[in-house]
Amino acid sequence: MSSGAFPKVSVYIVNHNYGRYVEQAIESVLGQSFQDFELLIIDNNSTDGSREIISRYAQHEKTLTIFQDNIGLNRTNNVAIDQSTGRYVMRLDADDYLHENALEMLAGTLDRRPDVGLVFPDYFLIDPDGKLLDVVQRHDFDEVTLLDQPAHGACTMIRRECLEALGGYDEAYHCQDGWDIWVRFIQRYGVANIDLPLFYYRQHPASLTRDEKDILSTRSQILRKVARSVSEGLDCVAVIPIRGPEIDPRSVALRPLAGKPVLEWTIDAALDAQRISRVLVTSPDAAVEAHVRRTYGDRVVFFSRDWQLALPTKSLDATLTALFEGLPGEWRKFGALALLFVESPFRGARDIDAAIDALDVFGCNRVIGVRHLGGQLFCHEGNGMVPLRGSKLLRKESQEVYRPAGDVMIIRRGHHYRDTDLDHHVGHIEVDERAAHKIFSEWSWEVAEAFAESLRAEKPKAGGARAHTIRMGQ
Repeated sequence: MSSGAFPKVSVYIVNHNYGRYVEQAIESVLGQSFQDFELLIIDNNSTDGSREIISRYAQHEKTLTIFQDNIGLNRTNNVAIDQSTGRYVMRLDADDYLHENALEMLAGTLDRRPDVGLVFPDYFLIDPDGKLLDVVQRHDFDEVTLLDQPAHGACTMIRRECLEALGGYDEAYHCQDGWDIWVRFIQRYGVANIDLPLFYYRQHPASLTRDEKDILSTRSQILRKVARSVSEGLDCVAVIPIRGPEIDPRSVALRPLAGKPVLEWTIDAALDAQRISRVLVTSPDAAVEAHVRRTYGDRVVFFSRDWQLALPTKSLDATLTALFEGLPGEWRKFGALALLFVESPFRGARDIDAAIDALDVFGCNRVIGVRHLGGQLFCHEGNGMVPLRGSKLLRKESQEVYRPAGDVMIIRRGHHYRDTDLDHHVGHIEVDERAAHKIFSEWSWEVAEAFAESLRAEKPKAGGARAHTIRMGQ
């Protein structure tokens, strides 16, 4: 790389065994309409011939090639920051490539908008062979008020001074670098998006994004660390409403699942959650009450509610109001409520904690667990089924569809369980397929049994929270 004045933009490509694609990534940078850049090509100990391809660019006037051990993505990101000199910094993954105007558009936005420290575009989604699958259109982030949908980790341009002020990338994580930077970044700096697809994101079986369990676990760790830094932490009470077989003959609450009743899976998860201070179970069912008292003693508060409040026609808000009106004054002091249902037995302490942390980090009124419904979706408009997305090749983030999953909802005090016109600042966490499984039929019970048997060696540990037992009259 030639010496002289520092470039405006530093682009770095991170490669590990992407010899099939890395040349296309490099050429897409060198061929940009905007030429005030430097390019760092960092190879993490590839064994597929990538080194030979990258070495051909070692003498190019705009490039710096770095060959190193495979030290992981976040550490490599920090190497790139240390070795680069540009005012703006952007990563490009070796299996992706840029539109020819990407740097011009992204750098131009940062030039024009001093209030913005990070800018990202829409993108093309392609398959391993480069075939176009979708055009992904992000929200207009000048209008977004709830920032719980991060920018893509790559092809996001960031002011160097902001990255350095944040201390760079957190090397405790080996993935989800975009989440790590995003949740810290939005606490201090503005973000923006460009309503144009400016890079090609390759989706293939080797993509890191396929490892959902690892991704969601890392996200929860990131949320936990950032929540500690931005808030003293809300006092959160878990409430577990159970109708029980006396009211609902289909209730599975006391049905044994891999050696313990279904309700214990949820109670144990709540007790094990670090963010839960007290656990309350509410039910009109005498058998449920007897089991909770016998099994948990003074670790769980039991609230015996009027059977009429457990009827399907009664709103849950009425149950919650009656619950807290009936408790002693000291029990009414809480900042948030974690509402948990026993029909999702595999939702764990990590999911509960992550949802509470999200409430703190993103400043939501409520947070719910969800699963993204991918693929094409249809609705019936009277004359037949029509796709919810108008264009087959345009995937708008504003039209993406999710379903509640994991039976977890965190409610900030002063807000409602139900939707109201004034209470729509609802955030989300994504839960994995295990946490999302809900028992609603005999078939779903058989699936739960099979999975629970495979987890017998991983029994949840109760004992995270402590509370007194209080007997409330009907």
